[in-house]
Amino acid sequence: MKLQHLTIFGILAFLVTINPVRAENPEQVQQLLETGECYQCDLSGADLRDAHLIGADLREANLIGANLIGANLEGADLTGANLEGANFTAAFLTNASMTQANLNQVNFTAATIIDADVSGASMIGIDITNATLYNTGIAVGGGEE
Repeated sequence: MKLQHLTIFGILAFLVTINPVRAENPEQVQQLLETGECYQCDLSGADLRDAHLIGADLREANLIGANLIGANLEGADLTGANLEGANFTAAFLTNASMTQANLNQVNFTAATIIDADVSGASMIGIDITNATLYNTGIAVGGGEE
C-alpha cells in the first residue's frame, strides 16, 4: 500500500514539474495582444517574449515574473503596474511610463530605456547590466537619478 502511494506521489511530482502552474489569465493575455489594452489585467508569469506592445495600456497590471524578453513596449503605459521579478532582457521601453510601478528585482539586462518616466517607482535590486539608459530616472545602483 505504501509503495502504491509513493508511486502515485512520484507521478504527480513529475507532472507538476513538466507542466508548471501558470498564473496569468489567458483571456487577458489574448486581449492585450489583440487590442494593446489591458488595464488592471493579471499577466503574472505570462510569456510575452518578443511581443509588440507599442503604446499598450498596462496601467495597474500584474506582471509579476512575466517574460518580456525582446518585447517592444515603446510608449507603453505601465503606471502603477506590478512588474516585480519580470524579465525585460533586450526589451525596448522608450517613452514608456512606469510611474509608481513596482520594479523590484526586474531584469533590464541589455534593455533600451530612453525618455522613460519612473517617478515614484520602487527599484530595489534591479539589473541594468549593459542596458542603454538615457534621460530616465534609473541610475547605476538601481536608484533614481
